[in-house]
Amino acid sequence: MITYEYFCESNNETVEVSHRMSESLKTWGEVCEKAGVPLNGTPAAAPVERLISGGLLFKGESSNKKSQLPMADPGCGRSNCCRHH
Repeated sequence: MITYEYFCESNNETVEVSHRMSESLKTWGEVCEKAGVPLNGTPAAAPVERLISGGLLFKGESSNKKSQLPMADPGCGRSNCCRHH
């Protein structure tokens, strides 16, 4: 799951919510329900905007494939070749 930030212009609040990429929250009520926070007087139908954020949350094993790739020989001139001389 990924953590997203949603901003509500009606109350000037931002809330972090974790959900699947395939989900899209459109209202303050949906955000509050997903985050487990109260509406605090803001109408449930108030629109929200998903913000661009660097806060990601992945569950599961991470892959270390990058470190398994061969390193290029800097004197070779070929970026995808590590053994060419």
